[in-house]
Amino acid sequence: MTSVPNVSLSTGTTTIDIPQLGFGVWQVPDAEVTDAVSTALEVGYRSIDTAAAYQNEEGVGRALARTDAPREEIFLTTKVWNDEQGYESTLRAFDASAKRLGQEVVDLYLIHWPVPSKDAYVDTWRALLELRSQGRIRAAGVCNFQPAHLQRLLDETGELPAINQIELHPRLQQAELRAFHAQHGIVTEDWSPLASGGLLSDPVIAGIAQRLSRTPAQVILRWHLELGNVVIPKSVTPSRIAENFAIFDFELEPADLAAIEGLNRDERTGPDPDTFDVGA
Repeated sequence: MTSVPNVSLSTGTTTIDIPQLGFGVWQVPDAEVTDAVSTALEVGYRSIDTAAAYQNEEGVGRALARTDAPREEIFLTTKVWNDEQGYESTLRAFDASAKRLGQEVVDLYLIHWPVPSKDAYVDTWRALLELRSQGRIRAAGVCNFQPAHLQRLLDETGELPAINQIELHPRLQQAELRAFHAQHGIVTEDWSPLASGGLLSDPVIAGIAQRLSRTPAQVILRWHLELGNVVIPKSVTPSRIAENFAIFDFELEPADLAAIEGLNRDERTGPDPDTFDVGA
């Protein structure tokens, strides 16, 4: 089985490893997610990313319960949703997620959005640190946080997240945020890595794919890896789940990386983290 490289995450006093390539389940219905996650685990994925807001934690839990892969080999991530932010409410939200997943311990728990209008993300972060101290989670992180949000966590709690899961793809390369992460030891994790499929017909990507006899998706996912980021593509199609995993036997050339860098347009497919407050 292909060995996926790991990236180290800080846990406050030590580090744990997260596979650099994981499997995301956003927008996968609970009725379909068990088979999708089971297929991913059979292919070789060992990192599964879900969230309370996806409403499929129970299905992910079913897949974990029936897989032959040892639990200690699987890295499991879930997230607290906007309407549960706050110290006590986050602790309750985690209990509910853990029950749905059928897990006592979750490897990584994330704040899904900063929701500045609610002004609860610092207290939410304190709850994540408490869960980590209790051994309920192994690492604590965030999603969609901007530098100002991250700096406030550091200023008010003395600790930064181990990881920030953000929208990142060739049309939204997030250079400033990635630089902040690099300066402060925060791992960058990329959601919507294919720009919701909008990049698959891009002529630059297509040209590289043709030269390498690869698919456009494989080229883009390989680019994410070569940035040093963690990436979590999703699919419910078994052939594509396997295809997205088959990216460890080739590399991009410097000219390819330069060409892809030139695709940046600062174009989001998802919401703006500074204003998004759905569910708050």
